Amino acid sequence: MQVSSTTSTGGLGSKAGGDIAALQKQLRQLADQLKNVASLDMEPKAKEERVKLIQNQIQMVQQQIAAIQRQSQQDQMSKQLAAQAAKQVKANDASSARTPGLGGSVDVYV
Repeated sequence: MQVSSTTSTGGLGSKAGGDIAALQKQLRQLADQLKNVASLDMEPKAKEERVKLIQNQIQMVQQQIAAIQRQSQQDQMSKQLAAQAAKQVKANDASSARTPGLGGSVDVYV
């Protein structure tokens, strides 16, 4: 099983980045455990079970990392949409303030 832990934490919130860093550390430890199973003095069946257990743990950690990344991405998108909406409201307010009322467009004859 290939273990990849090259996920960048740049651009994520500090909590999400810290969580991912901790999970990556755990992932490296599990990968080391997986490598060391071959050198253990165990029955082949027990080694096989140990490998499956570690592989499942690796998969769960990878899924946790992916979930944190998805959530961070969704949070970032929400912030961008909120900023765009606020900018649009501000632009609409500014343009309506410049539109003259009836008093500014009525000709007065004396």
